[in-house]
Amino acid sequence: MRPWNGAAPSTGRLVVAAVAGWGLLSGAGCPKKPTTPAVKRVATSTMPDSADQMGFGVRHVLTNKGVNNGELLSDTAYLYDDGTRIEMRRVNLTFYTAQGVKDGVLTSKTGTYNSRLQRLEARGDVVVVREDGKRFTSQQLVFDQVRNQFFSDSAFVLNEPKREHSGIGFESDPKLNNFRCLRGCKIIATVQVPTR
Repeated sequence: MRPWNGAAPSTGRLVVAAVAGWGLLSGAGCPKKPTTPAVKRVATSTMPDSADQMGFGVRHVLTNKGVNNGELLSDTAYLYDDGTRIEMRRVNLTFYTAQGVKDGVLTSKTGTYNSRLQRLEARGDVVVVREDGKRFTSQQLVFDQVRNQFFSDSAFVLNEPKREHSGIGFESDPKLNNFRCLRGCKIIATVQVPTR
């Protein structure tokens, strides 16, 4: 290639430059394949000063088809999203049977109740004590009223009168009878050795 000496370029070079330029412009104008729009996550605030309302000693009754499932208490509650999301401190949820008999108690440091989904997420030193003697501990637990189910992906320990379950992640009914551990599952059971 010869260095440019200020003279006009030859016609051949002009054609190559024009074709290359047209290729770049036509490529830029081609429609691209339609892409799935990115899901935008809406930031939900939990700052107390952005709450719609704030309450102390809050009581909320959980119902399912008109039947009282439980009584949700919290020391402090902040309401967001037109009152459909409640951020709570010092959570206490008492479960009741269909006959209105106390069936167990859940406590945690904090929690979020979503009334649209009818779902409570308890966080921080979560403890569930059932009336039949079962005791469940974890750092996070979700109670889904619609499915009538507990679930979590956190480490847990479930103590029963004669055995102890532990693992990471689980699904269960609120009575902790139909319990399914997801991974790292261990069971320690007391065994009586017969003596002669």
